[in-house]
Amino acid sequence: METNEVIDKLPKHLVDLIIEQPYNEYTAQDHAVWRYVMRQNINYLPKVSHGSYVKGLEKTGISIDTIPQMYGMNRILSKIGWAAVAVDGFIPPAAFMEFQAYNVLVIAADIRPLNQIGYTPAPDIIHEAAGHAPIIADSEYAQYLKNIGFIGSKAFSSALDYELFEAIRLLSILKTNPYSSSKSILEVSLEIENLEKQFQESSEMTRLRNLHWWTVEYGLIGDINNPKIYGAGLLSSINESVNCLKENVKKIPYTIKAADYNFDITNQQPQLFVTPDFETLNNVLNEFSTSLSYKRGGLYGVEQAINSANIATIVYSSGLQVSGLFTEVLEYIENPAYIRTAGKTNLCFNNREIQGHSVKYHKDGFGSPCGFLKDQKKSIEDFDQQDLLKYNLIESKRTSLEFESGVLVNGILQKIVKEQGKIIILTFSDCSVRLKYKILFQPEWGLYDMAVGCKIVSAYSGAADPASFGFHFPKFKDKTIKIEHTEEAKLLHKLYAQVRNARENEMVENELRNIWNSIKENYLDEWLIQIELIEIIKKKGENEISTSILKNLEELKVNNDIKKLIEDGLKLLEK
Repeated sequence: METNEVIDKLPKHLVDLIIEQPYNEYTAQDHAVWRYVMRQNINYLPKVSHGSYVKGLEKTGISIDTIPQMYGMNRILSKIGWAAVAVDGFIPPAAFMEFQAYNVLVIAADIRPLNQIGYTPAPDIIHEAAGHAPIIADSEYAQYLKNIGFIGSKAFSSALDYELFEAIRLLSILKTNPYSSSKSILEVSLEIENLEKQFQESSEMTRLRNLHWWTVEYGLIGDINNPKIYGAGLLSSINESVNCLKENVKKIPYTIKAADYNFDITNQQPQLFVTPDFETLNNVLNEFSTSLSYKRGGLYGVEQAINSANIATIVYSSGLQVSGLFTEVLEYIENPAYIRTAGKTNLCFNNREIQGHSVKYHKDGFGSPCGFLKDQKKSIEDFDQQDLLKYNLIESKRTSLEFESGVLVNGILQKIVKEQGKIIILTFSDCSVRLKYKILFQPEWGLYDMAVGCKIVSAYSGAADPASFGFHFPKFKDKTIKIEHTEEAKLLHKLYAQVRNARENEMVENELRNIWNSIKENYLDEWLIQIELIEIIKKKGENEISTSILKNLEELKVNNDIKKLIEDGLKLLEK
């Protein structure tokens, strides 16, 4: 993989998701699908898209005739401070968002099959490279992508969200494989329906993904009565880029309320949101972010961390960061009184692991109180020498700390850890911690490291120091399948390659006639290769071959699914 300085800054847990673009596995038919979509886009989108789209196509150096290579895109994207990487289909939403926060465009390496040329429910290279990449050339929009990526990397998903992600990922794999059985697709579709019925409340990530969907993927911009397209899902769908501007698709002014509109990825959208400008996107995002745990903290944030059932981080008011799998919070007057993790945990400050507090040391979990001491309005984190003496917080001396929540810590102080003038950890030996009759820590368990802070100021998904924690996204249950084409399909792909060669090199009429005869004998229902072939023949002048092809295409148009595709392809030839 050829990198640039943007990719070189990625943390390991994101690098692990990057794959080599399987460029040699694209068939000549795949390149023809790309070319058809891009030619339709170039013909149509300048009239209906945001002004930055066409300019962006030029800036990103995306080819019209062939699927772009990642290394070529990266050389050009680096000039605007971005990069592109290939991934294996759908990746976790948090990972997708975090890539954006690092100015990296995630590109699914697959390309849609011919029967999904107008619209595909799965991410593919047309959607990512031809939809997303051109618009990021607009600096104000690129900043929005970065901002929503940063916030998305912090937002909590629920445990059910992860199950749904895996099911949607599997469905996309099956749908992009032309040889998948309808039975397997139906089974996974039903599983997704059942999972969706189980949702009681939308998670932070679900609501943020809604905002992302109605802007980055399916956004309209400008005058609500005559909007322009900027969303990548619309820009990459030759069907929906036309349908979305029709009157039957409701247009709604974009506000924070869009976060509560769910979407169905398998169908075209019944309503779309129109932002007056890109600045509004950032204003709405800032408003929305105030509702998230990473800004709210408190009991709400800790509960979101627990509900996620995944690695998370809470931040004490002292600046201490605790990363792990949060399993329990004891409450006192709607505030966290005691917080506990299970399994490996580490303690950090400013996103760096504190020496002596690694996941190996805290391999069995971590627990600590939060709040003020009883009858004390000054937090321990701000104690001066006089305050320490008052509570007998002297190394090698026994002390007893009673919190206003009722949590009682009794032990011999061994160490005080400070950062930037604040106390962040107190370490005790021979220590017991309890809340009334509930035992929270016993002396025989070893040293007790007590986190210091009067409140939780932030809680977010993931680890504060991912490298030290050893954080990585879970391995996918299902990997995208390397499609094993039938012999019949391989012969068709060879014909596509011959047509492509005929377009790029001079070819005599007899050779073109031989290609057409092969198509007539075996692939009369393959409309795209006929569009490609007639384009070449028309440039050489009208003859009986083009008449024969046109006659067959007319017969194919009885199939409503491909009628408009054929007509649009022929219209390009007229131009």
